[in-house]
Amino acid sequence: MEQFKKVTIEDKDILMKYLSYNKPWACDYSVGNLILWADVFNTQFALAEDMLFIKFMKDRELYFAYPMGNGDLKRAFEWLFAYCEENNIEFKMNNVEPEMFKEVEKIYPDEFEITYVRDNADYIYSTEDLKNLSGKKYHGKKNHVNKFQKTYPDWVYESITDKNIDECIEMVKEWCAENKCCEDRSKADEICVLIKGLRNRTELKLIGGIIRTAGKIVALTLGEKANNDMFIIHFEKAFKGIQGAYPMIGQQFIIHELSDYAYVNREEDMGVEGLRKSKESYYPVFMAEKGILTKK
Repeated sequence: MEQFKKVTIEDKDILMKYLSYNKPWACDYSVGNLILWADVFNTQFALAEDMLFIKFMKDRELYFAYPMGNGDLKRAFEWLFAYCEENNIEFKMNNVEPEMFKEVEKIYPDEFEITYVRDNADYIYSTEDLKNLSGKKYHGKKNHVNKFQKTYPDWVYESITDKNIDECIEMVKEWCAENKCCEDRSKADEICVLIKGLRNRTELKLIGGIIRTAGKIVALTLGEKANNDMFIIHFEKAFKGIQGAYPMIGQQFIIHELSDYAYVNREEDMGVEGLRKSKESYYPVFMAEKGILTKK
């Protein structure tokens, strides 16, 4: 059978081709995410039956992603079952959205069960909501932005370009030191992935923005286009001592870069209480559920 190989940046065109046939909400099916996190999750892929197959490690468990491409879904699942049997692997599929599960149910009625994991659900927001911060529910966010602009009247927004990329990387390293990333494996992994994304942003078609005060970068964000309707924000970093920097970069990035998109995916909260509270405070229009699919 076709062998899986490690995902690398050289595979971007292949991944883009097969992922473009589908329109998932989950951030996990973006080209940038797959490539940037490949070392962390040991992400591998194979091509067969005109479909893209992905497998990865998470919490020391081996999972497959939902097959993507232009081929027949039943034949794709049969290919996966044969691969698992040949290699003595338990079949488990992760990042399965409700619409994906419906398709599986059509082919294999009542043969599979799905367990949705709240910690892994992506937050999907209206671009207009995050741009305007209008109404009572966004009153606090609007105040933070206004206070930031008043406190730092010399603030400026810039797109990330070749001219400021070295400063961006230095800012991320400084943020890492400030937040003691070396003492937290997940934070250290994220920073390494972010720097990799900054260095390869042109090749991966990533878009980013920064906020400066007194000439210094104090906030940074980076993401990619998922499809014509949705943009995914992969990273957002700001210094603790700069009050309002997070809502400021969030709003300004959308104003300057994302006016053509209806939705913004700000990814999952991973069960981190502070992160969940922050993401919920921006009032997502819905959550993109992701579940684990197993045989009954």
